[in-house]
Amino acid sequence: MRNVLAVLVAATLLATSAFAQDVVLTNANVIDVTDGSVRSGVTVVVRNGRIASIGDGGSAPPPGVRTVDLMGRYLAPGLMDAHVHVGSAADAQRALFSGVTTMRSMGTSHYADVGMRDLQAAGYLEAPQYLAAGYHVRPTPAEAFFQDHPELGHLYGTEKVHGEEALRAMTRAIVSRGVDFVKTNATERAGLPNTDPRKQFYSEAELRAIVDEAATAGIGVSAHAHGDAGGSAAVRAGVRSIEHGTYLSTETLTLMAERGTFLTPTIAIVRDLTIPGGDYDNAVLNIRGRHMLPRVQEMARNAHELGVRIVAGTDTGYGVESTTTLAHELIELVSIGMSPLEALRAATTNTAELFGLSDRTGRIVEGLEADLIVLERNPLEDIGVVQDVLMVISDGKVVVQRGDWPGQRPIS
Repeated sequence: MRNVLAVLVAATLLATSAFAQDVVLTNANVIDVTDGSVRSGVTVVVRNGRIASIGDGGSAPPPGVRTVDLMGRYLAPGLMDAHVHVGSAADAQRALFSGVTTMRSMGTSHYADVGMRDLQAAGYLEAPQYLAAGYHVRPTPAEAFFQDHPELGHLYGTEKVHGEEALRAMTRAIVSRGVDFVKTNATERAGLPNTDPRKQFYSEAELRAIVDEAATAGIGVSAHAHGDAGGSAAVRAGVRSIEHGTYLSTETLTLMAERGTFLTPTIAIVRDLTIPGGDYDNAVLNIRGRHMLPRVQEMARNAHELGVRIVAGTDTGYGVESTTTLAHELIELVSIGMSPLEALRAATTNTAELFGLSDRTGRIVEGLEADLIVLERNPLEDIGVVQDVLMVISDGKVVVQRGDWPGQRPIS
């Protein structure tokens, strides 16, 4: 891993020791997302931000440690959102309170996600753990990009970031700001009324230049791609994940399965296009969404059947107007044929693998970070219960405790 990640790991360890709350969770039904088993009557001890022990309820909790009786509620790993656009502390906190304990930021201006990542890792910001991308590598970068990188002013203007040399220069600039991965746009966006989401932006050679440049810093590339031509070029160029993938063909999905390319289908945000309010509220997008929704559902179903590794992402900003959470994406994944367990894996173990964090989070295992959620009912029987998270524990700290807890005072 890059040196910046090593620094962040050290910062996280310092932060958890300073801000985490040692707590004992008793009478828990613990969900193992690796094999789908549920272990009843379990006591989980959290110390210094990590899962210290997992045992049966026969042993007494350690003295002097706050104890919470879960009374048979279900304990699951904290959720991981693979595709967000969160650039403020308030929005990040809303994501955390919904049960998301780790998220991958897919683009913010002025590297706000890098700064928020570092604040969270140091324990100063109540937010999910971040992975940051900074800006998108695309033909017309955001104006703010040139404010941060005036040295690339010669690329300022319409459709100027084309060609391997220009793409390498932009990728190097973004990497220099300490991002965790690079995001590029292999096709046009769907969320603007005057765009064609199938339109291919970059050739395979151009995309490979981005991938190669990012690889020199030890990081991967994620490619936004709705259309099949752009998506196929991105997969062949070696990107780590495809975002959206609405119109991907069976041939491209087969290639993804063979190469181990991850897919983040973001079905729930496409549904958001079809309804009033939320992140998108536009007549043209409403019409587009009604066409795209069955296509992305069909694509995701095909991807699952072909063995493509699917991760869950919302493509939302968790803003005050947002009506989509990661729970809604899990419901969508079940609707296209995934089991509730497979949907949970898409938001835990699969995403941890994509993020390179499998040895730190994503499962309830002794020694891993204490990123946990408590649910009233078994999500393996009804994935919809994830919409109502009763407790969120992030880096060992209880940040949310909702609902009825007879005879117990909520943790504050």
